[in-house]
Amino acid sequence: MIILHHCVSARSFRPLWMLEEIGLSYELRMLPFPPRVLSRPYLEVNPLGTVPMLSDGAMRMTESAAICQYLAARFSAGQLDVGCGEPDFGPYLNYLHFGEATLTFPQTLVLRYAHFEPAERKQPQVADDYAKWFLARLRTLEPLLAEREHLCAGRFTAADVSVGYALLLAEHLGLAERFTPAVAAYWERLQARPGFKAAMAAQSRAAEVQGVSLTPAPDIRPDRP
Repeated sequence: MIILHHCVSARSFRPLWMLEEIGLSYELRMLPFPPRVLSRPYLEVNPLGTVPMLSDGAMRMTESAAICQYLAARFSAGQLDVGCGEPDFGPYLNYLHFGEATLTFPQTLVLRYAHFEPAERKQPQVADDYAKWFLARLRTLEPLLAEREHLCAGRFTAADVSVGYALLLAEHLGLAERFTPAVAAYWERLQARPGFKAAMAAQSRAAEVQGVSLTPAPDIRPDRP
């Protein structure tokens, strides 16, 4: 049984979305945010105290983009995965990791310095600068998405899940209104997918049953000591 530890709309939404797209059976364990503070026993499961943490038997993974790649390669070869023999294998890996390393990273600093720090430590200029950084990098997708429905390989893949989560996070941060036209249309298409809707519904049901707040609280890294 696959087990996914998850906070509402955190990075762990990526593997949750993948699980629903593939149609795998899994157990969803909801945690309050931040789990390293509000659910100390979780540190015995994942010493980092972060989400996601996915287990598949004895195997453990904690990096959201890597989990997407794992699930696609193991359970959805030729569909959500792009094989090394396909022409778009390189772009697939690039966009898969672009979603986390290039797009989500600057947003974590917006979260920290505009929302999560106490009032005396908030840094509006830092938050604004990193919001602009995120949007500038996101705009590089505009010419691509103006010509195609998905990022690569002529189909929806794990790369779209990775980048799509960054767009979900941007919406929570109030940045979606600044998306360029093709990016905005792409985001609408992603939200219309049955797998996306199922993942949203799954986290809502699990949060209600397990007594976890539905207020989105995306995980942030690096942590402040």
